[in-house]
Amino acid sequence: MLVQDRLPASPPPPKSPKSKSNSKSQLPTTAFHHPISGRRFSPAKSLDFCTWFSDNLYKIVTIVFLVATVAALFFLRNVGDTSAFLYFQSKSHPIEKTLHHPHIDWNNVPTLRDTSTPYANFRTEKWIVVSVSDYPSDSLKRLVKIKGWQVLAVGDSLTPSDWSLKGAVFLSLEQQATLGFRVVDYLPFRSYVRKSVGYLFAIQHGAKKIFDADDRGEVIGGDLGKHFDVDLAGEGARHEPILQYSHENVNRSIVNPYVHFGQRSVWPRGLPLENVGEIGHEEFYTEVFGGKQFIQQGISNGLPDVDSVFYFTRKAGLESFDIKFDDHAPKVALPQGIMVPVNSFNTIYHSSAFWGLMLPVSVSTMAADILRGYWSQRLLWEIGGYVVVYPPTVHRDDRIAGYPFSEEKDLHVNVGRLIKFLVAWRSTKHRLFEKVLDLSFAMAEEGFWSELDVKFTAAWLQDLIAVGYQQPRLMSLELDRPRPTIGHGDRKEFIPRKLPSVHLGVEETGTVNYEIGNLIRWRKNFGNVVLIMFCSGPVERTALEWRLLYGRIFKTVVIFSEQKNEDLAVEQGHLDQMYKLLPRLFNRFSSAEGFLFLQDDTILNYWNLHQADKTKLWITDKVSDSWSIVAPDGDWLTKQAGVVKKVADSMPAHLQVNYKEAVKTENSLVLCNSEIFYIPQKFVSDFIDLVYLVRDVGPVGGMEMHHKVAIPMFFLSVDSPQNFDPILNTMVYKQTPPPSNSTLYSAQAPAVHPWSVSSEQEFIKLIRIMAEGDPLLMELV
Repeated sequence: MLVQDRLPASPPPPKSPKSKSNSKSQLPTTAFHHPISGRRFSPAKSLDFCTWFSDNLYKIVTIVFLVATVAALFFLRNVGDTSAFLYFQSKSHPIEKTLHHPHIDWNNVPTLRDTSTPYANFRTEKWIVVSVSDYPSDSLKRLVKIKGWQVLAVGDSLTPSDWSLKGAVFLSLEQQATLGFRVVDYLPFRSYVRKSVGYLFAIQHGAKKIFDADDRGEVIGGDLGKHFDVDLAGEGARHEPILQYSHENVNRSIVNPYVHFGQRSVWPRGLPLENVGEIGHEEFYTEVFGGKQFIQQGISNGLPDVDSVFYFTRKAGLESFDIKFDDHAPKVALPQGIMVPVNSFNTIYHSSAFWGLMLPVSVSTMAADILRGYWSQRLLWEIGGYVVVYPPTVHRDDRIAGYPFSEEKDLHVNVGRLIKFLVAWRSTKHRLFEKVLDLSFAMAEEGFWSELDVKFTAAWLQDLIAVGYQQPRLMSLELDRPRPTIGHGDRKEFIPRKLPSVHLGVEETGTVNYEIGNLIRWRKNFGNVVLIMFCSGPVERTALEWRLLYGRIFKTVVIFSEQKNEDLAVEQGHLDQMYKLLPRLFNRFSSAEGFLFLQDDTILNYWNLHQADKTKLWITDKVSDSWSIVAPDGDWLTKQAGVVKKVADSMPAHLQVNYKEAVKTENSLVLCNSEIFYIPQKFVSDFIDLVYLVRDVGPVGGMEMHHKVAIPMFFLSVDSPQNFDPILNTMVYKQTPPPSNSTLYSAQAPAVHPWSVSSEQEFIKLIRIMAEGDPLLMELV
């Protein structure tokens, strides 16, 4: 992680080059002494220019070097080249963990042929790929009857060993393992993401179009060509302009396509919850010529693709959903800069977008296809392609239980931030596959998926090349060109119908809309705040649960524990020295509005924090059981007081003045248990300086400054206590928990301490209690 450099306060003398200043903000100065000073009675020297230059050569070189260094730093800061400046700064502190960017020799990927299945010589251009975990459904039996399309069923560990369906190609787990694809090594045994093997198999056997489907959807009318643009060129192509969302609003990056097709109150899985309330129709559209709609998303009647929040809050008892969309509404395209959720059960991919079929393996099940859809949309712009959404193409019956909220945790936590990241992302690579790998790596760096998906992307791209796929050529990005003004003649009008919906009752428009509105409001308030958690308990039982609980509200949740766990993205840290890890996180999330630290023995009632000032410091300085001022008595306190005094005496003036005004007597030591505190962005640089100052001062008597001592000292140094926000003053705080946790909890308090969660059962109990403040939490259990 990039951290601040330490610049010397003055040029080091030749025999002591290691001397450093405690402040990185001082400009270098040099004391000049005449060569004859101090030698009053020595013989005089010639003062001609050559002699003077020779005698002072080392000083001249030193001065030139320092001036050049200062000028370079000043230039980098002022031209805004942040990446270059941070790279320069990082040299004093090594990056603690780096992702590895795979290197691929694109020109030497060996060809891979099917030598293990009965279909080695079979070729066809149109494939339907489904995942199967049970015996063939009635819908799947009807899919195999669609003329001109070959069904490919991909099995997993739940698929019956005697699975068979006339007219379908079936790949069992055992057959998948013999195909030689690199991606097989990364795929979970029990998941629909094994369809990635099916995509490669279809491409290997001549695919030009792939309909990504599931075994619950029934194609309306039994003809895909009636709904989708199966042919983009040639005699069968529809050479007609396509209605397109307007790009006039440069701040819009996501739309709800269901509004266009007559259902304003329904939203698709993968739409950020903060956009659910955008139900107004378009003021106007534009048009785009057809032929490059390489990804075509269909809409489902009956049970459309909706998320668990919609499913469980809008469903009336045992009554099944039967939602209908306007089948007469025109298809609509997405311009560059605007995205739409794309799923894996009703979508056609043309060969130019086959690279975009890769389903990630490190995210939750119901997030995999949505993240793939956003990832592929962004890359689609690089080849001049776009997504088009079509009127109802399939019908799905609402016959099975909805997916729990936990299966979508990666959606509700990150999708809004992902969309903004993708629209802003740029790559200087010169081939599409290089850009694909570049974006996967960047998404791993940002935490949208893990390094496993970077490796999976590398394997996927090599497999594509091995089966004979030719990557499309790049085109210039329209986003980087000035947008043309949309003239009156270019504006196309379409007013969507307002179709009846079985779930628009009084109860929904009152209570449920209020609850969803609250969730959206909390997310907007804290959507750019990073939550840093330290878990003392077993992370393998609680890490995912904490992310699920708080990730709905905050920009991201970073979890530390005494033991590192890469599978759960838990980083290693020691609670007594946690403050030393904060600069790493400050630099990692440099655009965050603030950072909230929380120990897992403290419960955060985020719904009570919306009145707090996010530009001020928050800490428990008015909570007597958490914050105390003591006289150093005993070995530990004495040594801690010694470290504090040494650091305080080395502080820059403004920090030292603040600290000594807050702590009136030198013999006092301020302690804070520091279970919860908040640091806004404007104080980050001061905190970084103080952490490095503590490191430079070092231990006293062999003892490092403790977290409980460092945090209150830092807070008192960067600002006056009278400026702290009082939000945490009313938290429930006890030294020891009562016999029953439930008697301690209050939904009206901003936070509650202590509270123990060490298992899934205890987490479920906590969620049910917290639902008093956030009723939607009941959807998690």
